[in-house]
Formats: sequence, structure tokens, C-alpha cells
Amino acid sequence: MSALLTLISCNHAVKDTGPAPVSSECYSRLEADTLTIGNGLIERKFVWNGGNLMTYSITDKVSGKTHFSGRTEPDFVMTSVAGPGKNGKVSASRVLETPVSPEHYKVCVSFETGSLQVRREYRIYEDSPAIACDTWLKGRLKGSFASAVENNADRKNIEFSEDMASRPVSAVIDRVNFKGNHWHAKAVEFWDVTDWNNNLVAERDIISYRKNSYRGNILFMRDGTDGSGLYFLKEAPCSSVQLEYGNADFIADFGSFSVTSPGISTSDIRPDEWTGIYSCVLGVFDGGELEALTALRKYQKNVRRHIAGRDEMIMMNTWGDRSQDSKVNEQFCLAELEKAARLGITHFQIDDGWQVGKSPNSAVAKGSFKNIWDNPDYWTPDPVKYPHGLTPIVEKGRELGIEIGLWFNPSIQNDFEDWRKDADALIKLYNEYGIRIFKIDGLNIPNKKAETNLRRFFDAVQKATGYQAVFNLDVTAGRRGGYHYFNEYGNIFLENRYTDWGNYYPYHTLRNLWLLSRYVPAEKLQIEFLNCWRNADKYPSGDPFAPGCYSFGYLFAIAMMGQPLAWMEAENLPEDAYGIAPLIAEYREVMNEIHEGVILPVGDEPSGKSWTGFQSMTDGWSGYILVFREADRHGSAFVETLLPEGAKTVFEPVAGDGKKFRATAGEDGRIRFTLPQENSFALYRYTVEVLQSR
Repeated sequence: MSALLTLISCNHAVKDTGPAPVSSECYSRLEADTLTIGNGLIERKFVWNGGNLMTYSITDKVSGKTHFSGRTEPDFVMTSVAGPGKNGKVSASRVLETPVSPEHYKVCVSFETGSLQVRREYRIYEDSPAIACDTWLKGRLKGSFASAVENNADRKNIEFSEDMASRPVSAVIDRVNFKGNHWHAKAVEFWDVTDWNNNLVAERDIISYRKNSYRGNILFMRDGTDGSGLYFLKEAPCSSVQLEYGNADFIADFGSFSVTSPGISTSDIRPDEWTGIYSCVLGVFDGGELEALTALRKYQKNVRRHIAGRDEMIMMNTWGDRSQDSKVNEQFCLAELEKAARLGITHFQIDDGWQVGKSPNSAVAKGSFKNIWDNPDYWTPDPVKYPHGLTPIVEKGRELGIEIGLWFNPSIQNDFEDWRKDADALIKLYNEYGIRIFKIDGLNIPNKKAETNLRRFFDAVQKATGYQAVFNLDVTAGRRGGYHYFNEYGNIFLENRYTDWGNYYPYHTLRNLWLLSRYVPAEKLQIEFLNCWRNADKYPSGDPFAPGCYSFGYLFAIAMMGQPLAWMEAENLPEDAYGIAPLIAEYREVMNEIHEGVILPVGDEPSGKSWTGFQSMTDGWSGYILVFREADRHGSAFVETLLPEGAKTVFEPVAGDGKKFRATAGEDGRIRFTLPQENSFALYRYTVEVLQSR
């Protein structure tokens, strides 16, 4: 498909007479000084400004609401130059579907400002009320970006209008300037490094007033006069680990909102190659929190297509029982596979210890990750542990219907300069054994060069495997991608928790998933469940929340909305554990349908004593609800769901302790659920039969 539009000078443009846009849903056009980008749900208009675009308006096509700019200024600022761009060009194209990305529409705008070349690529998906923007820079830039944060205590008191002036922010990824003084916002900040953090989400509600800075990956903005809203999603690591961080992600000033801290320094920008900065997504919604979260999720589900045969997994990884690499060998793995099959496990991952090289976490040798490639055999199967290579393991797994995965630690020295060797090691494992699922551990991303090389590593493996590779991206330690970065490469290994250390509490795991699932697709999170019979003596006597207080099936149910991870050695399970095989079988029948829906938390925040759960909305009239009765003494309770008030709904039990019933949703979607005992659960398939007006 040829470009739809071609700019022939910095101030004048002529429309191409080529083919129509990819579909009636996605389009762009440049007319006079106005560039318009949109689909059937959203439209954003810009003043051309020589390619240095300035937002003119943003329209929510569902509600019909248009937000007009109160003033026009460049959406993107990386220097003190704020005038028109030079040599501006625009083109548009259809991007065909790949195994990772759905078909979408791309509008590329490029221009020059001073000695800097800028390329802004706007991505828009047919079913999403959002427009994403990826930005690359090339050229030379001196100095440094001004800090986004200015301490209000260091400002003068306001007695005159000139006292309101504040230091400009020299790095703006995107911004909007709306009219009105009644803008409300909510900034959502995230934490990974989960070996040290167990509180992973924080929200800050504000009324925008003068210039102030906020941290987070998501900023919801709502007009207090009519309730219409927009959101910014900053596609970056968690705030606390971003590169070259200016201590803020968003700046709010009455109706003006901007995204800052681009994740580079001026020295990262080179004259001979394009350097990417953190991306930004702008979306619209109208209504309450459900509409806002649904709009966000519609975009997030387009970042990586969820394909059942590639991305669904009930994985077993034996590292959770703390034997480390002392047990893993051919005989152990073959025996574990037999037991895993009895449970219904779909994937078996051999963690650290399968390879010739010894890591620092080895229990049998003092190893190292330093200069890995001094040993060219580091990432080959240990011939002592696996005298026949991995072939017997892979073949046994195939016979039992279990796919084999491996652990891998990229070579971090010198900013991943050996990324090509690392990629070739995984490609060799794929070609020789068909292994395509790799847990990626030990990452530390100190600068842009390291991040770029890491992307090269991921991309090379993806391409060589026909995009069948799945990376389980560990976020337990170090400076890594968090929840909103590298999402196109696989899922997220969320946390290490161990009964050996007495730090595995089931309601903690449930709470972390519950809180994250509001803003992160639950189906992208690997959620652990452990052997609740082990290490009872490591917990205080009478501890009501110790793992032994829960059934094994309940622990598995906690993980069902995510990707369940059996974090254990099957050989340590008692015979009673295999009683959950029917539950896992029931779950396997519906797990992909659950994960295709929009999954959001319902009920109260898990505390160990709450009624809580999740709802997967597969369409407007049906879906799944997973309800947990924690250690609450009441046998029934009203749970706030996402069903509309007056929805007469039938609930069919799929798994757990629930029974079929009908109910009409009350205010806030309240449904009375009944469960027979404390620490029990029920998974229902629901169907709305009638929506009654009240």
C-alpha cells in the first residue's frame, strides 16, 4: 500500500491520490494546516506546524464529546526550540497482522528542529479508542534535560500574576492543553522488584491546580463539568527504575497535562542512528471507572496478540521448593513430568541448572554470570546431568502433552554486548529441541545502550522462531521492564515466594494480582501457587493465613485469572494433592475464553478476611466471575460486580463450591453469593438474561 499522504515542503502539503485507508475505521488526512488521525472511536486533530504537531482537538466518537485545546503548543519538546519544524513529512500505511501484533494503521510524521531529527509514529488499532505514539531521535543535542520536578517550597508566594511563572520542562513526550479549571486526575504508580516489594500499586487522586508533578505509568484525566475523560499510558518501566528519570512522569497545570522523562540523556542521541524514547498512548472514555479501565484494556490487548496454543500455560517450575540446581537432571525431570501430567500441567520449565555453566545461585558450585562467553559451552545441556541432551525430556513431555521450557540469564556485561551470542544460544535450542519458552532472569538495564541491545536479543529470537518464542520476563529484582514495557515479548514472572522462608501467604498473592489486574492484563501475569503441605513449622503456630490453612485447590484458584505457575517439585506433593486434577481439567476447558475477556477485580480488596474476586467480561452479556470467600464468618455476602444495575443474570458453576442460581444486580452491581465454608471459591459462567430498568 502506498503512502496516503505526502508532504512536499515544510509548509504546504498535497494529498496522495493512492488507495483508500486500510479500512473505514482507521484513517488520516492532511488538509491545509490540519492533520487528522482517527478510527471509529477516536479522532485527534493537529495543527501541522511544519511537522512539529500541536494538538487542536480530541474527539470521543462514542460520546460525541470533543475536547478543544485552550492553547496550541508543540506536543513534543526535546529542546528549547518551540517553533515550526523544518522539512516536515507525513506518510501513512497499513501494518499487516503478525503472530504478535494485530493489523493496525501507522502514520509517520518526521521533521527537524535545530540539529535534531524527530520521527513520530502514531499507531491506531481498529477496536481501540486510543492513539499510541512511538518516537525516535537522531542528530546532536547538547546539555541535559531539565528536571521535571520543582519543589513548591522553593517558589515565591503568589501575590502577582508574574509570580505564577514556573520553570519550563524541556522534555515533553506528549501533552494536551484543555480549557476549564475543573479537571480531576488520578495518577497510578507501580513497583516491581518484587523480592523487596509487596505493595505494587498506588493511586493518587488530584484536582489539577497550578503546575505540579506526579509519578506513574497511567494518568486518568476527567472533566469535572461533564465527566468525559482521557488517559495517558506511558509505556516505560516502573517510575523508580526508569532510565535518566526526572522524578516525575506527568505534569498537571489546571487543564494542561504533559508526559515527561523520556528515558534518555542527550548523550544517547547519535547522528548516525535512530534512538527510541519511551512511548505514550492517549485514549478517551466516557462514564465511570469501568469505562476508563475498559478503554485502557482495549489498547493493552493489542500490544501482543494472545494466542491460545502459544501463550496459554499452566507451568510447573521446581525452583519454588528451594533445591535450586541440586536435583535437576534427566532422571529427576522424567519423574517430575509423570507427576505433572497427573495434575494436568501443560508446561514444565527447567530452571537454573540445566546448563553446563554454573550461575551464582548454584547450590553445587560457586558460579558466575561474569564473562559467560569465555565458556562457549555455557548454555549447552550439562552432559553429566543430561547425558542424552534434552531429547528424552522433550520427547517424554510431548508424549504426556507437556511442553518443555528453560531458564536463561542473558549476558549483562558491557550493556549486553553479547546479545547476538545469547540469541544464537536460544535459537539453537529451538532448532534442536523445539524449545521456545524461556524464563528471562538476571536482567539489569543501566542505560539506553543496554536496553537497545536487549531489544535486539528479543527481536532476533522472535524472528528466528517465527514469533513462537515466549519470554517469561522476571520482574523480581534489578532494573527491568516492569508491567508496561517489553509487553510484546511474552508474559511476566511476577514474584518469588517460598514456604521455606515463611514468606508465601496466599492472600498476599491474591491481593497483588487483584490490585495489578485493574491496570495490567491479568492474563499476562504468571501467578504462583505452592505446596501447602511443606514447611508448616516455618510459620507461627496458629497463624490463620499460613498456607496450610487453605486447600490446594484454593491456592490454584488464586492463579486462574493469570497464568498459573506451580512453583514446586511434584515429588514433594502428597497423594492428596492430585485431587485437584479435576479442577485443573475444568479450568483448562475455559481458561482461554476467560483470558480473552476483559478481566478486572470485583469485591473487596483481599485481606485474608474479605469477599473478593475477578470478573472476565467476554462480551456485553456474558463472561466469568471468580469469587473467593476468605476467612469471613458469613456464609453469604453481597459482592460488588461489574454487572449493570437491574441485570437479571444466571450463574452456572464451572469449578469450585458454587451452585447454579439467578439474581438481579443491585446498586453497584451487587450480587449475593453463597459459599459453604471459609477459604472457599467458585468460578461461574454468567449470562445476562434481561436488563431491567429501575
